[in-house]
Amino acid sequence: MDDLGLVAWPPEPIRTERLVLRESEARDRAPFMELLASPQVHTYLGGPRRRDELERETPAVPERRPGSFVVDLDGSMIGLILLRRATGHRRPAAAGKADLGYLFLPRAWGHGYAAEACAAALGWFDGVLRGEPVVLTTQTANVGSMRLAAKLGFTEVERFEAWDAEQWLGMRPPPLRVAPRRDRST
Repeated sequence: MDDLGLVAWPPEPIRTERLVLRESEARDRAPFMELLASPQVHTYLGGPRRRDELERETPAVPERRPGSFVVDLDGSMIGLILLRRATGHRRPAAAGKADLGYLFLPRAWGHGYAAEACAAALGWFDGVLRGEPVVLTTQTANVGSMRLAAKLGFTEVERFEAWDAEQWLGMRPPPLRVAPRRDRST
């Protein structure tokens, strides 16, 4: 995995109580294009892409690259989780760190799927790249994304103006390692 270092890709599918995080497949092309063309999904992301443009540019198996997880519910794609190295990030506090991104189809909103899927992806990340923080950027106007960031353990690093809106940069520190206890009775 170029973006995140020497991590074997793709990993085995990650299973949660309700979801599977897996590598993209050909059957994901239509929901992938729906995701990128959705005005609701892209309200805080600069607007949707044009469907005809997506038809021309989307490969048969979309987003099949290291760090990309399809979020699958009952055999259908409902979202996408991205973990990438933020090498070109605009903010120095985020540069070079792993960056979490996520997109979900509107029909999947409000069910806790994003929290469940992001927590699973972060758990996987913590297992393969121990000791690394993760950053997340969202618009402050995106209240749902701000709530999710807090739920996942991200805390504010800074706010800044970009793309004609106030942006929020949060960081999630790596999990603390607890040293094994020594038996003091001997």
